[in-house]
Amino acid sequence: MATIAEFSIPATEFALRETLERRPNMVFEVDRVVANATDSVVPYVTATQGEFEGLTSLLETDETVEEVELLADTEEECLYRMEWTQEARIVGYMVVEQGATVENATAKNGQWYLRVLFPERKGLQAVDEYARESGYSLNLTQIYGIDAREQARFELTDEQRDALVMAVENGYYQVPRDVSQEDLADELDISHQALSERLRRATENMAKNALRIEEDATAD
Repeated sequence: MATIAEFSIPATEFALRETLERRPNMVFEVDRVVANATDSVVPYVTATQGEFEGLTSLLETDETVEEVELLADTEEECLYRMEWTQEARIVGYMVVEQGATVENATAKNGQWYLRVLFPERKGLQAVDEYARESGYSLNLTQIYGIDAREQARFELTDEQRDALVMAVENGYYQVPRDVSQEDLADELDISHQALSERLRRATENMAKNALRIEEDATAD
């Protein structure tokens, strides 16, 4: 089963350590990672929230950076294409050896934070073993399946998700409906009123999170 894992790694053990030491307020976020081999990691990195003057020169002297190219810069951010040295090989191992996808990688406050999608859970176990053998202080902070991630994203309770799944699978949202609320309530062994409330709250939560509507937002 596909698994999402979230890690933290001290910047002192990973990429851009010297730059982060000299620019502690800077935030680096990886937009995309290309890895042709375990020891060859080429990320596209956006730098924000710090002093941009002299940043390119600083990156060029960073021992964890093999190559760096400034692709775009504005007053608010700089976009770089980089090639990282051996210090970042754990990312190459994830991508090349385990077929993982780095969904997000952000450096701030002396730490790197990674969210990685593994096609199979055994890939996560292999990375944990690789980290210990390679001397990384890899801290696994969270692990969950894709379904759980979507449930968390829309702030659904287990009961709300179960009600929605049953409603969709039984054609409740079809036009015309294939099943009534009363029948769904009987299947879930709850009252019609309880089911109606679960579906209403679940739909409201999904709409708010999909549209990013704040709780205190008011209509025009």
